[in-house]
Amino acid sequence: MTLSASHRSPATATSRYTRRSVLTGAFALAGAAALPVGAAGRAYAAAVPDIIGCAAWGARAASEPVVVLANRPERIVVHHTATANVTDYSRQRAVALARAIQTYHMDAHGWIDTGQHFTISRGAFVLEGRHNSLAELNSGRRQVRAAHCVGQNTVSIGIENEGTYTSQAPPAAQYAALADLCAHICDQYGLPASEIYGHRDFNATACPGDRLYALLPSLRRDVATRLGTPLSEPEEGPGGDPLWDLVRQATGRSPAAPLGEYLPAGLLP
Repeated sequence: MTLSASHRSPATATSRYTRRSVLTGAFALAGAAALPVGAAGRAYAAAVPDIIGCAAWGARAASEPVVVLANRPERIVVHHTATANVTDYSRQRAVALARAIQTYHMDAHGWIDTGQHFTISRGAFVLEGRHNSLAELNSGRRQVRAAHCVGQNTVSIGIENEGTYTSQAPPAAQYAALADLCAHICDQYGLPASEIYGHRDFNATACPGDRLYALLPSLRRDVATRLGTPLSEPEEGPGGDPLWDLVRQATGRSPAAPLGEYLPAGLLP
């Protein structure tokens, strides 16, 4: 994959986050425990992340009206895009990624719009995916019906993370942006940090990659720290998760069954 001539260094990409936020991401990626919740209450107060809306990144109009559901989401589902782990951390790259995903979803899959609600680039830019996702998140009362995870599209928020995280971990700034976005979603919709899952928890896919999936317990702890709330449920993987027991009984499959993600060659430089 050819890199854009105008790319941003990792140091520049992280400048949009506080030093503490990026350090928290770095600690988690190194396998350290999350920062404890202090007596003063919320460490981050679930700060509102800077999200680039569909209009700002030049999204096409949806091919038909996006459905807004009356219910709030029950959980968050984390994905990776299974694209190259580029070192172009620029906003330009993030916008190109959002456009490529929408093109693929609409033109190759025949979907009405981008499948997921939000996308996080390797440069830690957060973008709205499906139209109206940001407005509904801001209201905290309803959610947009999506197309990111079979069986979860009406009850969960889907977040795509640019990159392939089967053997590599995401950059610290991207991880911090993911934790910030998850905390904001949990805060807006009243979700506990324990309700953060990986795509493979529900569908036959390797997504979000072994390395990112292994970080989900740390992500839950970091989100709980941001919210200033205890992590209320045991953090067990698919082997001991009651939810997974039901999934296995219904489908008879393993969570690690491989399934390719996107994007096809030619949609990104």
